[in-house]
Amino acid sequence: MKFTDGYWLLREGVTAAHPVEVLDVTATAGTPSGGGTLEIHAPTQPIRHRGDLLKGPVVTISAHAPLPDVIGVTLTHFEGEQPRGPEFEVRKEEFSPQITHDDEHAALTSGALTLRVARTGPWRVDFLAHGRSLTGSGPKGMGIMRDATGTHYLREQLGLGVGTSVYGLGERFGPLVKNGQVVDIWNADGGTATEQAYKNVPFYLTNAGYGVFVDHPGKVSFEVGSEAVSRVQFSVEAQQLTYYVIYGPTPKEILRKYTALTGRPALPPAWSFGLWLSTSFTTSYDEETVTKFIEGMRDRELPLSVFHFDCFWMREFNWCDFQWDPRVFPDPEGMLARLKERGLRISAWINPYIAQRSPLFAEGRALGHLLRRPDGSVWQWDLWQPGMALVDFTSPAARDWYAQKLKALLDQGVDCFKTDFGERVPVDVAWSDGSDPERMHNYYPYLYNRTVFDVLREHRGEGEAVVFARSATAGSQQFPVHWGGDCEASYESMAESLRGGLSLGLSGFGYWSHDIGGFEGTPSPALFKRWIAFGLLSSHSRLHGSSSYRVPWLFDEESVDVLRHFTRLKLALMPYLYDAARTAHTEGTPVMRAMALEFPDDPGCAHLERQYMLGPDLLVAPVFSDEGDVTYYVPEGDWTDFRTGRTVTGPRWVRERHGFDSVPLLVRPGAVIPVGAVADRPDYDFADGVTLRVYGLRRGARVTVRAGDVTFTVVREGDTLRASCEDPSAPWGLAAGEREVRAPAGTGFLTVELD
Repeated sequence: MKFTDGYWLLREGVTAAHPVEVLDVTATAGTPSGGGTLEIHAPTQPIRHRGDLLKGPVVTISAHAPLPDVIGVTLTHFEGEQPRGPEFEVRKEEFSPQITHDDEHAALTSGALTLRVARTGPWRVDFLAHGRSLTGSGPKGMGIMRDATGTHYLREQLGLGVGTSVYGLGERFGPLVKNGQVVDIWNADGGTATEQAYKNVPFYLTNAGYGVFVDHPGKVSFEVGSEAVSRVQFSVEAQQLTYYVIYGPTPKEILRKYTALTGRPALPPAWSFGLWLSTSFTTSYDEETVTKFIEGMRDRELPLSVFHFDCFWMREFNWCDFQWDPRVFPDPEGMLARLKERGLRISAWINPYIAQRSPLFAEGRALGHLLRRPDGSVWQWDLWQPGMALVDFTSPAARDWYAQKLKALLDQGVDCFKTDFGERVPVDVAWSDGSDPERMHNYYPYLYNRTVFDVLREHRGEGEAVVFARSATAGSQQFPVHWGGDCEASYESMAESLRGGLSLGLSGFGYWSHDIGGFEGTPSPALFKRWIAFGLLSSHSRLHGSSSYRVPWLFDEESVDVLRHFTRLKLALMPYLYDAARTAHTEGTPVMRAMALEFPDDPGCAHLERQYMLGPDLLVAPVFSDEGDVTYYVPEGDWTDFRTGRTVTGPRWVRERHGFDSVPLLVRPGAVIPVGAVADRPDYDFADGVTLRVYGLRRGARVTVRAGDVTFTVVREGDTLRASCEDPSAPWGLAAGEREVRAPAGTGFLTVELD
């Protein structure tokens, strides 16, 4: 949302009022359980005499600290606005900030972060860490803005230092660095090829030691170095605006504190990291088709973990009634039992829409579980499903009603759900709990996916719940996994999907997937094989398309070999990947990491968006061409090719050509990669027979890694590598349960048998 016409002027019809000085300061002490606020009243014109006290507006600025190193700022114009939900669930600790004020400044300090407001001279709000300025809001930064129609906005502008890059704001498919972009936080079903996004998150992270979370679930308009090129501007149509500045100083620390504020990702079950195969969307299929695909995978020794039934498992025009189409699946319980005998998990497609033809439409309408218009009629339209309505997840009774339908499917043998849609949420409606429709638009998928995730967690148990979700907002990272939405079968779309996934990871989401080969259209055999490598070196991996099947033998026989190779590679890497998943769960650091997240001090990594770190120690550079040409950047140190053992010394750019069975996969210097002894399924005892692959460990160095529930410590002593571990479940008669394995340092491999 732009308000100005260049540097000097406002746009036609726009009026603005900005704080110009501090009238007074009020400090409220905290209690033993935390709290404490700093409140400032700031007139928008100079107070020269008592007559100036008779007019407004006045901005009330309140600062508080929910966590150490986090400061929340609330700007308020009119306080009499009727509060309407929803609100983001922001967590707080028992913590009291330090508050000081004198004739020069008013300040609130939380951990190492300080908010300081100047009481003399030009209006200025600064955020400092250890005495160093991180960012701030200067004259004409904060503002009460009205457009030509009289619509009321609150705006804030925070400064961008020289060389500061901005990341995040959800799953965005444009350039990874957001500087120069206009970003509207408004969920939309726009595919991966537009500026729209399925997952909008009003949080951005910088490489300058801080991040900013705008605590508004509705539309937030960001101008990222665009309207004012040295500032990030955000505005909302409201009388009150709250935002949090989060000090790191590292990007990982910023994410750790942001996810402490808004919720950490749950840890998905190990089986979900294996290969998923879908029926695809509009393809024709029945049990015979499904069985043929599964047997084809088995006969070709292609490890398969999850089979997914997309939309047409239900009868046309009945989405959703949660009933198997009896014309195609006359014995769903028997079919699911037969599939599960093959060791498969089952996923079923659902969405929150109820078509008019569905028997649940009349039931939901009678019970009051469907979203209504202000006049009391059920909201309906014909896009996607004729006469469809929307489940009103603001109603506890509606959530329970929806959950009961899913429980019936779980009892039949379904293990998880693809929670599609949730973006096209209208604003001309009346929610049952009185929520503001504009604020509910982005928040709806949070309620939708939480409802489904809670059903799975209740039915399957803690650690066994997983969804495949498309839409999201802040906090939705707690209900994994999320996939990138509708991409095309092209290298360009493959690259934009990667940008979206890395951007989402920088927004607090731990796990991410995408449709291998692209959703729209049918990929060429070459593209399909290149996408396989990218897909299997992602946190979660799914073969899925729109109007064509994605079984590899329909492309060529080499596709079968490529899929087998990379699936087995991923399964062997499960001890390493699952430990990275634990880190996402406990710290908020994503499994797939932008290079800038892992190497914030290397300016060569700031803009990299065609490569990433898979966990802390594996560099992946997908190949975006038939010929196999790829250019990627290697940070400082001696990196090792995981496949060949070849060493690449950085910092430098590398140009290579790869076959379809290869992709740049480099190991970080000094890393220890636990490699499992099983390559046909993802859920196994990761420590049993594990091989610890040691890369460039220096003399005297000590590295700790986990394989499952066992922690290993690897030390280099001279020319010998020594590994020890403590397994509380298996007393070996050694002190503290330690077992040592020695190997010459030159081999770099330690095979550990636990028995």
